[in-house]
Amino acid sequence: MNLSISGHHLIVTPAIREYVLNKLTRVLRHFDHVIDIQVLLSVEKLRHSAEITMHLRGKDVHCEAQEENLYAAIDTLVDKIDRQVIKYKDKVQRPRVEEVMKRVPPPSP
Repeated sequence: MNLSISGHHLIVTPAIREYVLNKLTRVLRHFDHVIDIQVLLSVEKLRHSAEITMHLRGKDVHCEAQEENLYAAIDTLVDKIDRQVIKYKDKVQRPRVEEVMKRVPPPSP
């Protein structure tokens, strides 16, 4: 898994990098087939925003969050991406209705 954390009008300190890594472990605990993650943190006046793009097998997932505090924006972002990854995982692992119907034998008369 490749992880890139960058800042726009912001210097990404080791503390911020460690905070993002700790929060992303929750997402990786639910789904470990992540190929690439890009995190963009930015500051514009009093609005702190965080964006993430995760490249999964077969899909790219993108989320963004804006808050008055950078750490709150990261928390909100991780909550959003976690919900989307769980939704994607359920969709991928759920068997199709047609496949289930093929496995079920027809009722006998």
